[in-house]
Amino acid sequence: MENESPLSPNPTQESLDSDPSLQKKHQSMLDRLTHRHQSRLDTSLTRRSDSDPSPSFESTSAFLSRFSASKSSVDSQLSLSRRLPADDLKPHLDQISASISDLEKLVAENSYFLPSYELRSSLKTISDLRQTLENLSAELLPKKKFSFRNKSKSEPKPKEKEPEKEPEKPEFKVPASPGIWSKKGETLVRKFSGSEIGEFTISDLDSCEVRLMGSVRALFVHRLRNCRVYTGPVTGSVLIEGVEECVFVMASHQIRIHNAKKCDFYLRVRSRPIIEDSCGVRFAPYCLRYDGIEEELRETSLDEETENWGNVDDFLWLRAVQSPNWSVLPENERVGLVHFSSLEES
Repeated sequence: MENESPLSPNPTQESLDSDPSLQKKHQSMLDRLTHRHQSRLDTSLTRRSDSDPSPSFESTSAFLSRFSASKSSVDSQLSLSRRLPADDLKPHLDQISASISDLEKLVAENSYFLPSYELRSSLKTISDLRQTLENLSAELLPKKKFSFRNKSKSEPKPKEKEPEKEPEKPEFKVPASPGIWSKKGETLVRKFSGSEIGEFTISDLDSCEVRLMGSVRALFVHRLRNCRVYTGPVTGSVLIEGVEECVFVMASHQIRIHNAKKCDFYLRVRSRPIIEDSCGVRFAPYCLRYDGIEEELRETSLDEETENWGNVDDFLWLRAVQSPNWSVLPENERVGLVHFSSLEES
């Protein structure tokens, strides 16, 4: 004990208690280590904030904790729906839909590090929540249907001509989303300059060409036939549903495709593309160029080719062999590089 040096790298508690100078040096060392660790955390958070302002988690457990808390909140909102007065139902259900969309974006923005099982489980949970919301909406806010019934003589006779029905809006669960709706045989161009916009919707198009230049956070594609869609980077997710005989050229962190038939997808994507209820879909690498796109791809962490375009998950195909519902597009059938020059917005 007499030969113990005050500079020993592992001082005992007894030596710390008996030597105030050694205690001071030991505390100073701990303070430096703590400060160094905090600086590293701050630097990491600053880098993540500069490249992606949305919430993101570096561990599966942290993500699952946030996801579980958000799901519990949605479950509570769903349970509350049955106790609300009729006038409050519609805005309440719209709010639930927005909360589910936030959950969907949370998964998309963190899908690059999630294990495959956790990613599938999270997406299945979101799908179940949407189905529950749709069932609840149908029950609590049923659409009025025309029906024949026997009427008493005291009741007025029905009018010979029924009033014209308003056209039904696309069944997207995205309140007040800007977008392109109900077009046929047109070329439609949108340029997003400056800071990225939030959500954008493309719905009910026939024989159209859509060109989106610039960055958006989330893109929703619904009911397209015989169309071509070209997009710049999408920092969150692309959700595609009900498309037939179309061509899509897209860059995104996550792409999910439902009910697609005979479509070609040219993709750059950070996670594996997901297909459901689809057939005859083919995949190839991203091939779009326009002025400024390289910088946009770099700013959204989509500048590197991950080759995930060829690693497709078919959620409804459970066998070990590859799903017959998708294939790699042969090189001799690909469109080649697509380049847009400066165009007027339509």
